[in-house]
Amino acid sequence: MNKYFKEFMHRGLMFGGFGPIILAVIYYILSKTVSGFALSGGEILVGTISVYLLAFVQAGASVFNQIEGWSLPKSLLCHFSTLFVSYSLCYIFNSWIPFEPMVLVLFALIFAAVYFIIWFTVYLIVKSTGKKLNARL
Repeated sequence: MNKYFKEFMHRGLMFGGFGPIILAVIYYILSKTVSGFALSGGEILVGTISVYLLAFVQAGASVFNQIEGWSLPKSLLCHFSTLFVSYSLCYIFNSWIPFEPMVLVLFALIFAAVYFIIWFTVYLIVKSTGKKLNARL
């Protein structure tokens, strides 16, 4: 398991920097489209650290899909749970969503739906690519 932890950390460190870049683009767009848009230095700091950590976890969690001894449901559950908990805590901590039961339920449903749509799309693409490669052999 130690090699997977190292790989998690390696992937996170390689791709974590994309989070702040995306956040900067979002802040720029908001500043151009929302009149009176302003953030404090503290909000910028917390937002930047938060999205760095989200990108770090997002990249690192991909290692769960490559642990050979794990079944597909187990790796899927670990990947989903890691991302869901990370995103939920980050969004609540930053007040990007309010801490209200109905909002949290709606967030969970949307997150799960989007996650499984993306996962299923990737699954179909990988399966199709595998069939094409096998046909070439």
